Amino acid sequence: MTARTRLLDPAVGQALSALSKAAKQGLSDPALAELVVIRASQLNHCAFCLDMHLAIAREYGVSEKQLDLLAAWEEAEGVFDERERAALALTEAVTVLTAGFVPDEVYEQAAKHFDEAGLAHLIGLVVAINNWNRVMVGRRIPPGGYTP
Repeated sequence: MTARTRLLDPAVGQALSALSKAAKQGLSDPALAELVVIRASQLNHCAFCLDMHLAIAREYGVSEKQLDLLAAWEEAEGVFDERERAALALTEAVTVLTAGFVPDEVYEQAAKHFDEAGLAHLIGLVVAINNWNRVMVGRRIPPGGYTP
């Protein structure tokens, strides 16, 4: 397996970066944003993004317990609050789209914790990280290239 060096056309990379930045800023909770992008990256098996966002999450003070149990967040009672759980459920629903759509109950639970703008930014963030995951996995970019 070899890395493919050119990731994206620069204009496309700038657009993806702008989407990521706008979504994170609009969500206005950097720790939650990192939990969301890590969970999507776990589902998409993106080692580069996991390596990078785990480091960033630690910078924002996300606990090691949350990072350790994120893959099993549904069973990790008391580790994630209701807002985090709603965001993670929506992250999984948008990332996987198993039924071809986001189940109403998942969206409605998230809507209890996020206003319309917050939901738009949360979904935008999930879309952005899914795009980055596909770029990095598609180009076989190995972990280790991120330095804070």
